Amino acid sequence: MDNAYVPFALGRDDPGITGPLTQATGIGRAVSTATSVALPRQQHWAASQKLGQSWSAGLSFGGKGKDHLMPSDTQAPQPAQPAAGPSRPSNPYRGLPDSAFWSRAVARPEPQDVDPVIRPAFTLGRSDKIATAGSCFAQHIARTLKRANFNYLVVEDGPEERNYGLFSARFANIYTIRQLLQLFQRAYGLFEPAVATWRHDGAYVDPFRPQVEPGGFRSEEALLADRESHLAAVREMFETRDVFIFTLGLTEAWRSTIDGAVYPSAPGVAGGAEHAGDCEFVNFEVEEMVADLKAFLTKFRVLNPAVRVILTVSPVPLIATYEDRHVLVSTTVSKSALRVVADQISRKVENVAYFPSYEIITGAHARYGYYEDDLREVAPRGVDQVMGLFRKHYLSEEASTYAPERPTRAIADRSAEEADLYKVVCEEEAIVQ
Repeated sequence: MDNAYVPFALGRDDPGITGPLTQATGIGRAVSTATSVALPRQQHWAASQKLGQSWSAGLSFGGKGKDHLMPSDTQAPQPAQPAAGPSRPSNPYRGLPDSAFWSRAVARPEPQDVDPVIRPAFTLGRSDKIATAGSCFAQHIARTLKRANFNYLVVEDGPEERNYGLFSARFANIYTIRQLLQLFQRAYGLFEPAVATWRHDGAYVDPFRPQVEPGGFRSEEALLADRESHLAAVREMFETRDVFIFTLGLTEAWRSTIDGAVYPSAPGVAGGAEHAGDCEFVNFEVEEMVADLKAFLTKFRVLNPAVRVILTVSPVPLIATYEDRHVLVSTTVSKSALRVVADQISRKVENVAYFPSYEIITGAHARYGYYEDDLREVAPRGVDQVMGLFRKHYLSEEASTYAPERPTRAIADRSAEEADLYKVVCEEEAIVQ
């Protein structure tokens, strides 16, 4: 903390903050933390005046936001006067709904009765054109919309075994926010990556969809033609949909050191070993992801101003981590960061909602009962619970008929045909093959 910015320090009898302010504030002069001097209250105020009249909202005495900033006059602050009118309740939590209390909302109810959605920001009608993208868990949302006969938008048709119909376009899993932003940029000619193709077992693969074509493409020309058609479909999807549902999956990724292009898998996992020297591992920070998602939404709404967006976070843990730490720690860090991103964007950007699929599956109330034995794959009962609550709150015509499905032997003993409804395609699994 040498050379930290310390405008002043408080004395023993002074309430409020103590210690140095960080250099990031840009306020004060560089001094050694060992030389901080305690000043009387009036001198504190005089010193603050010399530093400037305009304080940032983050620098406050005993509070946050504009309501706690120092007054603009040069007089020392006066003690607050008691507010006029009736006295406030002694306990501000008294009278809050059950959803505000852990014991009532989480610990006591049966797992299938826990509903963390208070009120949806909007609902989806049958005429709304809905599109999905994101990590593998997002495929469950697509299937739910199809089965409920909602207007699920698919702009590339073909057999599912060739990865058509898993999402609205044949872009396969989009694990990171940077991938989503770059997909938009590539579709509209705003970014053209330096590396156009990878090789794998003698075939050509798309670096941005390395497993989308089983066995790869026979020629570079075939790959580029398919990509051109694919990006045209992506443009149609962006421009014509009413609702976009995006599931945030990972923070860890691999990117080109040439131009920053981000790939869904590392070179050498499903092709591209010849480009391993041109790539680096990256683990995106919250600030980067917030900026990326804001940039995507800004560009998106230039084309489609009225689009509504639903964000979710995948409850599927990392299958592996490239960080030098335990995969459990990496999973917690990654999902926590994604959840913060979703919270910040859904709170601050209009017509962006958050649906808590992550909390429904991973919450303490579930006692890991929504996972399969590998503690990673979400079990059918977990998928049913998430999708049931999604239907209840977001599919307007189904809200009145929703009832949580009770666990029965029939759920565990589904037929093979029914089990296919819960299968998802995850390129991430190639890491451990």
